[in-house]
Amino acid sequence: QVQLVESGGGLVQPGGSLRLSCVASERIWDIYSMGWYRQTPEKERELVATVTVRGRTDYANSVKGRFTISRDKNTLYLQMKNLKLDDTAVYYCCVHANGGINYWGQGTQVTVSS
Repeated sequence: QVQLVESGGGLVQPGGSLRLSCVASERIWDIYSMGWYRQTPEKERELVATVTVRGRTDYANSVKGRFTISRDKNTLYLQMKNLKLDDTAVYYCCVHANGGINYWGQGTQVTVSS
C-alpha cells in the first residue's frame, strides 16, 4: 500500500513562508499528475495546485503568485509565500494515477495567525 507523508506545516504569521513536502513510500507507476489540496472545517476540500508529469502547473486563483508547486523525483513540494489568514487549513498531497487511482497523504496543518 503506497503511503504519502506530508511535512512542513506549522504556525506562521501573516506574510510569512512555509514549504510543504510530500514523500511517497514507494514508486508510483502511471502517474499523470500530483497536487496539493486543502480543507477547513467550514469548507470542502479544494484544489490548491497541481503539476502534471510533463511539468504543467495549475493554481487556484487565491494562491497564484504566492504558491509554487514543484517535484523532485519522489517528492512533491509546495512553497508558500506571503501567507494569509485564509490560507489556514489542513493541506493534503495527492498523486493521481491512471485508471482513476488517487493516493492521499494524511495531511499537515498550516496555521496563519498573528
